[in-house]
Formats: sequence, C-alpha cells, structure tokens
Amino acid sequence: GSYRVEVQKEKSTTVTDQKKLSYVAEDVPPWYLCILLGFQHYLTAFGSTITVPFVLYQALCIGEDGVGLSQLINTIFFMSGLSTLLQTTFGIRLPIIQGATFAFLAPTTAILEQMGECSMVKDNNVTIAVGSDEHREIWHGRLREVQGAIMIASLTQIIIGFSGVMGLLLPHIGPLAIAPTISLIGLALFPAAYDFASTQWYIALTTVFFITLFSQYLQNVSIPIFKYNRQNGCQKQKLFIFKLFPVLLAMLLSWLLCYILTVTNVLTDDVNGWGYLARTDTNPGVLSDAQWFRFPYPGQWGTPTASIAGVFGMLAGVLASMIESVGDYYACAKISGARPPPVHAINRGIGMEGIACVLAGAWGSGNGTTSYSENIGAIGITKVGSRRVVQVGGIIMILLGCLGKFGALFVTIPKPVVGGMFLVMFGMITAVGLSNLQYVDMRSSRNIFILGVSLFFGLCFPSWMSANQDKINT
Repeated sequence: GSYRVEVQKEKSTTVTDQKKLSYVAEDVPPWYLCILLGFQHYLTAFGSTITVPFVLYQALCIGEDGVGLSQLINTIFFMSGLSTLLQTTFGIRLPIIQGATFAFLAPTTAILEQMGECSMVKDNNVTIAVGSDEHREIWHGRLREVQGAIMIASLTQIIIGFSGVMGLLLPHIGPLAIAPTISLIGLALFPAAYDFASTQWYIALTTVFFITLFSQYLQNVSIPIFKYNRQNGCQKQKLFIFKLFPVLLAMLLSWLLCYILTVTNVLTDDVNGWGYLARTDTNPGVLSDAQWFRFPYPGQWGTPTASIAGVFGMLAGVLASMIESVGDYYACAKISGARPPPVHAINRGIGMEGIACVLAGAWGSGNGTTSYSENIGAIGITKVGSRRVVQVGGIIMILLGCLGKFGALFVTIPKPVVGGMFLVMFGMITAVGLSNLQYVDMRSSRNIFILGVSLFFGLCFPSWMSANQDKINT
C-alpha cells in the first residue's frame, strides 16, 4: 500500500523532474559528454568498489602479494562494468551503476573463517614464499570456495526476480525490515576499519578530516570551468568537485601526505614499528611486476567449489542486496526523469542482478554486484540522467579493469588511508540503514522491540559463532 501511494506521488512529479534535467533517461548526449560524465560515474563508484578487495585480501590469505591483490581489484572493476551494461541494457534499463556490494562481505568473511587461519608454513617447517605458485594456490583455493557460494546462492535471486516473487514481496518489505538489515552490514565491518586505521591513527584521522571537510563544509563550493560551443561561444560553468568526489580527493591528499612523510623519513622505516604501513614504499615492486594488460576471464583462479554451509550463509547477503536495490530503483527513476518502474521491471532488474552475481562468481571477483545509490546522487548533481552516459561509464570500468598496472597502483595506497575511508564508509552504511526509521513510528513498543532484538541478536549470534566454530558442523 505504501509503495502504491508513493508511486502515485512520483507520477505527478515526473514532468517537473524532467524539466530540471539537461538529459533524461532516454536522451543521448554528445559523445565527448558521454565519456566525461561516464568517467565521473566511475570515479563516484571508486570508493565503494575499491573497499571490498581491501577488506577481503587478508582473510583470503593474499597478504603481501601485491600483484595478486591488483588482479583481484582489476577483476572487481571489470565485473562492475559488465554488470552495469547488462542492467542498463537488459535489466531495469535505468541509468544505474552496478558495483561491489557490502552485503556479501559478512557471509564471505564467515566462509573464510570456517576454512581456518592462513598458514604460510609447510609440514616440514619451510616457509612458503609470498607470490609463489604455492602461495597463490592457497588464496586461489579460498577464493574458489567463495565463488561457488556466490554462484549457487545467486540462483535464488534469479528465481525470485524472473518468477515475479519479488513483486509479491514488495508490500511486506517495510522500513522496519530494511533498517536493521542494512545497519548490521555496516556494524559487522568495524573490525576491518580499526585494523587498517590503527596502523597509523593520525593518518587515518587526517583522511576522515578531509572527507568531512569536503563532503560537509565545502560541498557547495564550486570551481569555475569554461565550455565553448559555436552558438553561445565561451561559457562559464560551475563544477562542484568537492561534492562529487569527497572520498577520492581525501584519499589522494592523504596519499600525498604519506609520500611526503616517507621521503622525509618522518615515518619510521622499521618494519615492526608503529606507522610503518603508512609509508608509500612498502610495496616497491608491485607496479613493475604487474602486467600492462590482463584480461579477467571466467575460472581464472580455477574451478569454483562450494559447501552447503557457505551457500546458506551467502543467501543472507543475496536477500539484503535485493532489498537495498529495490529502493535504489525507485530513487533512480525519480531523479533521472523516468516513470516509476512497474513491478515487472523491478522483477527483471532483480533477476538481472542475480545473473550478474553468478557471472561475478564465475569471474572470481570475490563479491557480487548491486545498485549504487551514490551514483544516483551524482545524477541529481549533474542534471544528466541519460542511460547512455552510465553505459559508457560501464565500458570505462571494463577497459580500466584490463589494465594490470592500473589495479597495481591502488595497492600502493597506505593502509591507514584506507582505514580512514573505512571509518567513514562503514559508518555511513550503518547510518543509511538507521535513516529508514524516519518512516517508522518509534513510539510503538512493538516497533522498538523488533528493532532492538534484531540489532542485538544480529551482533550477538555471529560473535558466538566466531568463538565457537566447532559447535555447529554442517
């Protein structure tokens, strides 16, 4: 019922929204504008996409294998681009970027914990060399287990989408169900945030400061740029660069600061000293060792494997991702000047996301894909809601995902810089989940009971599982 009322409201404002936009969903801007705005969509999705491999690489046992981590980064960007093209062409057909999903991180981490700790020592007490074939077989095997769980669990999403079940569930998925689901995704990731940030708290907090400064205090500060055309000549336009790229700019500045502190030897050069991981020379050979071109392909890590426990665990991530995407579909349609998506389009979009997740599992990105709300916000800022622009952005992701040294460049980002980004990013995920409570009557003892028990049990039970891994054997 609430969805139907909201759709009626949105229909009455569609024409007004279209007048505010330079290009609506079906318009095709000039090619140069498609490339520039498509690259902007890539940059907007950068922060969330790059987060996933940095969260997972220790649990995957990649460790200090910078080239291996760069290959995983390239694969996840490649799959984000491919998924975006599939969704915008055959799925919901709205200008909506697809990228790595945080909903899969908790079940993925649980699967890897069940596989035991990473060991780099063989039975004869010989240490395995980082980056060797034996080392890569260790993390390839762990990644294959994640691949299989994602592929099988995502079949459920395909069935729910293309069978029309999602349309039947929509009236029963309210904000009280969404709030704890999304919030727990952010809360479950706090160990990764403090693990990275604690390597050098000052650098991490500097990154948080820059993100806060750009996103909260300088968001309305514009930089003048000039545009020329034959009809109107040279025109000045405003580019709200701090509002568009607060995370990217903050990471670049903190990265530069770390470089200055490294070359001036302010940061310790003792490998075991606090702050060493803030140096920019901890992975000196990764750029030179990485290939210029590397095309990700299905089964690049070997044949995927799966366990029943892993598949059921991953189902939780699939369900959370679906709930999140439905809200993004409505928001994207409204802000891009399109009609509110009918139920059959939502079903098709969810089904296509399932197909994209199966492909992501086959390619071995270590994650699935979902719709990105931050890119929907970018449409509202640029006033360009063209689907073609987002498709070009997807192509750019695919091309950059094939450049091996491009992925290796991200590996050189110091750990505390990434940790500062995590502190903000995961906190925002938690806050976005809780923001759904604005539609809930929190004076009701029933609603308070549901929310409190859901959040508290959602934190308690996984902690018990981690501490008692031998209690439940499946």
